Amino acid sequence: MATVVTVGAHILDVLARPVEGIPDGQDTVVVDQIRVTAAGAAAGTAVALARLGDRVVSVGAIGDDDLGDLLVTIMTRNGVDVTGLVRRTAEQTSASILPIRPDGGRPSFHVPGANLTLTASAVEPGLLAAANAVHLGGPDVTFGLNDPEFFAALDAARASGTVVTMDLLSNMPDLVRGAATFLPHVDHFLPNEEQAAAMTGEDDPEKAARALLAEGPATIVVTLGAEGSLVATADGVHRLPALPVEVVDTTGCGDAYCAGFITALGRGEDVLEAARWGTAAAATVAQGLGSDAGLTDLDTVLALLR
Repeated sequence: MATVVTVGAHILDVLARPVEGIPDGQDTVVVDQIRVTAAGAAAGTAVALARLGDRVVSVGAIGDDDLGDLLVTIMTRNGVDVTGLVRRTAEQTSASILPIRPDGGRPSFHVPGANLTLTASAVEPGLLAAANAVHLGGPDVTFGLNDPEFFAALDAARASGTVVTMDLLSNMPDLVRGAATFLPHVDHFLPNEEQAAAMTGEDDPEKAARALLAEGPATIVVTLGAEGSLVATADGVHRLPALPVEVVDTTGCGDAYCAGFITALGRGEDVLEAARWGTAAAATVAQGLGSDAGLTDLDTVLALLR
């Protein structure tokens, strides 16, 4: 069992489905399902990792509010160690409301909140070095981690054998480009197609992946939604198809992909097999509402690959 530290964005999601539009005036629309989940590129991945059987410590900033209490409760119930979370009295917990369309699309109403206050001082360097893997979830929105002190801690952890992975939260070009400074300190980077294009200026995902490889990581995995994903290493570029499932909601599919990928690496699999595990985890989550939908255990996820 691997120990993984997730560092970065912690968000409470409130989701409803299916939603075809916002009702006029005071009208009410009856929906099939409403859920509250731990989300964000750190918290959502942390829960997914714990569901897949990893030991997880999550580090981030949340508000000293009811939203934060609920987020802590959800993460703790799922087996995540939340002692790395710091409370902010001046900021609310980051949260999103997501009205999920019948086709699985996920527009959102979002408050960045306390995520913007996370700094390197909140991260215990020894925690990073003691982990098998560190996952940077959303450094594009946790600006305070863009700090030489934090980069030094990452490099020291990698020197001791810790594997560092990274995923982004937003598709906003300025924020995505700002996260490029992390690339020399990362082993595996897993952006989506839009993020890879914004960071490199290359619309072709293969060209974008090759450009990102040149910045330092050993592996670039570009997720392509319904088109699957591609894995780029020094040995070449490989494409993996998505699994044929009925999509209910795409929220958290990227987080689940990262969790499957990290879990596989922790069990000695190579990056191509890790990408297959990520594909299966993402396909599992896509079949239900919310970032943890359907993730019960690793065997259930891997059954999709058989």
